[in-house]
Amino acid sequence: MGVHLFFLLAMASAPKGCGSSVNSIYYNLCDLTTVWGVVVEAVAAAGVVTSFVLFVILVASLPFTTDKRRKAMVALQAGVLIFTLGLFGLTFAFIVARYSTSCAARRFLFGVLFSGCLACLMMHGLWLALLERRGRGPRGWVLCLGALGLWLVEVIINTEWLIITVVRSPASGVAAPDMSCSIANQDFVMALIYVMALLLAVVLMPIPSLAHKRWRRDGAFILVTGIFTLAIWIAWIVMYIQGNQVVGNSSWDDPTLAVALASNAWVFLFFYTIPEICLLTQEDPDQEQPHDGDHVYPARSLIYDNILKEPEAPHQNMYMENKAFSMDESPTGRPMSPYGAYNGQVRSCVYQPTEIALIAKGDGEGHKNLRGTRAQTLGRSSYFSGQHCLFQGHQPTEPTEHMFLNNIYLLALKYTYAMNSCRE
Repeated sequence: MGVHLFFLLAMASAPKGCGSSVNSIYYNLCDLTTVWGVVVEAVAAAGVVTSFVLFVILVASLPFTTDKRRKAMVALQAGVLIFTLGLFGLTFAFIVARYSTSCAARRFLFGVLFSGCLACLMMHGLWLALLERRGRGPRGWVLCLGALGLWLVEVIINTEWLIITVVRSPASGVAAPDMSCSIANQDFVMALIYVMALLLAVVLMPIPSLAHKRWRRDGAFILVTGIFTLAIWIAWIVMYIQGNQVVGNSSWDDPTLAVALASNAWVFLFFYTIPEICLLTQEDPDQEQPHDGDHVYPARSLIYDNILKEPEAPHQNMYMENKAFSMDESPTGRPMSPYGAYNGQVRSCVYQPTEIALIAKGDGEGHKNLRGTRAQTLGRSSYFSGQHCLFQGHQPTEPTEHMFLNNIYLLALKYTYAMNSCRE
């Protein structure tokens, strides 16, 4: 009966902007009278969406990354994005009211998530320092193992601290309610000493890389991120330990931590993740780039150069060479054709002995032989004429080629006439 009455009173006193069915621990998420909860909630929600989009862009940029050194850092950058996404999600735990689950999540995840981001930044700064000193840095999987080891140290510390302060029972044997929430502000800050050491290392580690010409910007991104994070931590620690007590308003402890989480997570995105993603697709300046025009048909140009350097093979004629009509070379070394005065007349304009003229010089038997020979001659003539027409249809016929066909035809006629004369 008393519990039912409590819920009725809570429903009747619901703040403006919250429905009657909303639990009282979530009033800060919808209460319009306390604007800080709604504002921080909106900023954290935008950060969650932005972190997810940047993670997708980071993974999608891998096929277009030509610099192998930058590709080795993608795992660390992905780790920063994942832990930053966790920081935005943890912000909601500080907006809602305190209860056992939210207090345990606050105490355990605050240091774990920050240590994950700072461990990745520290290993990136260490890689830049070794690269500046030795000329090459360790492999990507070595850096990931180093960041994982640094992160696991904070996980072990927070786990032991949470077990000791929450699971243990008082000396009287009676379990105290909400033991996870009964923690002093000073104890909460002291449990984060290891995270502060990582933060100090992040600020100092990239300083040697600022002298490197190529990796100066990466070192500057890490250094700026570390400086802004250090400033935010100094501000919220002072407010959390002394400021709120001096003002006399201890209810601002949760808003202080919520604002610190959201603002620091956006610092990780703006000053480190987004610039590194923009530099990810840049070409490697150490890789030799082809000169202008060399990338167009490289294999063909090399073959063409070799052909120009090699001596040309003698031209193979498709017809049988007739040494009687071979061209003589001039003293200048340039071949001179004996048909230089050719006027372009076709084969039909050349005199050909007709059948009547050949019959007049032979008897009947020679006439019969001549008829067969004439038929053979006409067949050869038709063959050469067909070859000549086919040759003209595929490529332009030069005067020398045309004269060569006519000479072949004349030789055939002379041979036929000589054979007939011998028979007579």
